[in-house]
Amino acid sequence: MLNIVIFGAPGSGKGTQSELIIKEYGLDHISTGDVLRAEIKGETELGKIASGYIEKGQLVPDELIIDILAKVLDSKKGSKGVIFDGFPRTIPQAKALKKMLNERNTDVSVMLNLQVDEEELINRLLERGKISGRSDDNLETIKSRLEVYHNQTAPLADYYIGEGKHVAIKGMGTVEEIFGRIKDAVKNV
Repeated sequence: MLNIVIFGAPGSGKGTQSELIIKEYGLDHISTGDVLRAEIKGETELGKIASGYIEKGQLVPDELIIDILAKVLDSKKGSKGVIFDGFPRTIPQAKALKKMLNERNTDVSVMLNLQVDEEELINRLLERGKISGRSDDNLETIKSRLEVYHNQTAPLADYYIGEGKHVAIKGMGTVEEIFGRIKDAVKNV
């Protein structure tokens, strides 16, 4: 199985590149946010538990997210692989994901780290906000989200470097140029 973790700051192009990767390699897409919303909407047992945390304004515990991801992964038997989008975000989540995948005789194949200059990230997010009307794409919120990313999520790159799975992808240029770099990285997996 080809299991890809796509990684990068808000505005780095994860969503755009994920779509191209899925089309190119025939992978399934697992977005933690989408999966959680589906479990809650479907009123599954796991969804009800997750909803309880969310209603209290708390983060859903890693163990619960892993249980939900395991269920989704198990439903995709015969899959060529999965692209994980929005997960893991912390080292404990990465370790839990590795354990869960190892129990299914697979692992993360590669972590693609889309790297974009801070100024470009801000410009992309401001532009996206104008087009989409997303309320979280304003300068103050963007700067806060980037700070959280740098402090809490960026250390995950070091974990995957240690695992020998990290590939830095220059996330500047056209969508096609960036995707070309991703294909080169996946060829070497």
